[in-house]
Amino acid sequence: MVHRRLQSLLFACGLAAASAIIGTPALAATWLVHDVRVFDGEKMHEHRSVLVNGARIADDNFQGKAPAGATVIDGKGRTLLPGLIDSHVHAYRYFDLPLYFGVTTQIDMFTGVQAMQEVTARMARGDNAGQADLFSAGTLATAPGGHGTEYGMPIPTLTKPEEAQAWVDARVAEGSYFIKIVMEQGHPGRAFASLDIATVKALIAAAHKRGKLAVVHISNLADARAALEAGADGLVHLFVGNRISQQDLDSFTQLAKSRKAFVIPTFSVMESIAGVRATDIIGDAAFSSLLDKAQKQQLAHPYNPQAKPELLAAPQAVTAALSKAGVPVLAGTDAGNNGTQYGASLHHELQSLTQAGLTPLQALASATSVPAQAFKLPQRGRIAKGYKADLLLVDGDPSADIATTRRIVDVWKDGVSVAPLRKQQLALVAQEALPSSGLALPADGRISLFGNDKMGSPFGAGWMPSHDAFLGGKSTVDIKLVGDAVQVNANVAAGFAYPWAGLAFMPGRQPMQAANLSAAKVLKFRVRGDGQQYNVAVMSGGNNIPASLPFQAGGEWREVSMALADFKGTDVSAISMIAFNAGPKSGSYRFEITDVRLLAQ
Repeated sequence: MVHRRLQSLLFACGLAAASAIIGTPALAATWLVHDVRVFDGEKMHEHRSVLVNGARIADDNFQGKAPAGATVIDGKGRTLLPGLIDSHVHAYRYFDLPLYFGVTTQIDMFTGVQAMQEVTARMARGDNAGQADLFSAGTLATAPGGHGTEYGMPIPTLTKPEEAQAWVDARVAEGSYFIKIVMEQGHPGRAFASLDIATVKALIAAAHKRGKLAVVHISNLADARAALEAGADGLVHLFVGNRISQQDLDSFTQLAKSRKAFVIPTFSVMESIAGVRATDIIGDAAFSSLLDKAQKQQLAHPYNPQAKPELLAAPQAVTAALSKAGVPVLAGTDAGNNGTQYGASLHHELQSLTQAGLTPLQALASATSVPAQAFKLPQRGRIAKGYKADLLLVDGDPSADIATTRRIVDVWKDGVSVAPLRKQQLALVAQEALPSSGLALPADGRISLFGNDKMGSPFGAGWMPSHDAFLGGKSTVDIKLVGDAVQVNANVAAGFAYPWAGLAFMPGRQPMQAANLSAAKVLKFRVRGDGQQYNVAVMSGGNNIPASLPFQAGGEWREVSMALADFKGTDVSAISMIAFNAGPKSGSYRFEITDVRLLAQ
């Protein structure tokens, strides 16, 4: 499944906004976790000490006294694990959030190409300590009108086997780490076109020719079997159902084993489809203290408002059989969907896997060494000499109780403690929860501090250009300061479902982070331009798409006043963006804007 909230990408401001992180982590140093229980990715070891030097593990079974100057961390009664790996996400926001929950690597099944390339570049520079690493498929392979095309992103589709190699080569050129293929007919009332099996087989062969893994999205047993028979390296979902016959179960398990494939069940999203809420993490005070209002809302609201836990019987039986047969089972959440949340949901996934028959040790491996091996991820997923110092320290023994993974003491990414970032997040969430009329507005309400060669703001991440190009669209925008105004020169181009270009204000501490603007009742601004119609789009935490109102930019300066209450469905206590956009009609646009204010009346 690809998340509905991907629609909100249509109005975000590009990867630079989406991947911004809170604060700057300290430099890595030499440190020792002393006398700790160690899960090395496969086995549990008692009374070990692990030495870290910089971004790497220097010794996974250190003996003797700590080196001079090394920081010593007491491991008594605690367990040190490799940083967790979520094997199925759709990464488009909250790039730092997984770290707070010990998830240091995400395997992404579909996101914007620019997003994928930017994180890949950060990783190559060794400059990604403040957010989770990402290994992405980038664009997925689907048919015209197929699953993945319904979210507004322009998707290069294909219809026949002869197109497969060129399609795969284009993804490899973009930087896709592996190839994801969609086999999905949908359901009654929501049908999709799907790739035929000949094209699926050709895509798998084309990926293998370029040394890339080929994984397949399925939602029923027939497609799961067809994908494996076509040579897929792995399935990125299982399928819901209230039963599966013993014959089908045995046959499918044997097929997966004989093809040496891996499977990512994604219980977190299957439970959302079944209306089962992740009460274990929703009700965990330590976890909820790290999630802001919008993040909690997404986690707490599954797709199905009616609980139908019987739909989990089939995937639980299949998962148990696969594990017993030695088929690699990987922990993946499909985070980005309703009923899930980055980082936090992986701990729920581990519990769901144990409920489906895995032992706690098997579940831990499914989120560390097993995905690292299956996806050929370099130097992660284990605690071993020379491996990345991506580590999670918890109180207690998760091999006895998998819920112990939620008792987080500290997280390290590239040898750097995430504790300062977690502390900042805790403070932000606590501040949001305080009874308040919202952020204090400037005395004059002005949020546009334009001039002196900068676009300033009294709070938030501030002002930045916004356009659809980072999602594969062709629109562009040029922003110029003209005195105390900003001139927006936009070219809105066809080729994208909802093309736009303009200027956006981000009121949160980081781009697309919600801010409480409940003290504001009215948005006012002065504008002039080419006489065309524009719109103000307001994004808030609980909405999939922004609410918008139109305005005209004539040849003379005029003041526009809009009541925030008129932006239907907007939660003013959790506004993440206010944008002034041209589009969706194609063409050239020009307007100037100044004196933007949020007023109490």
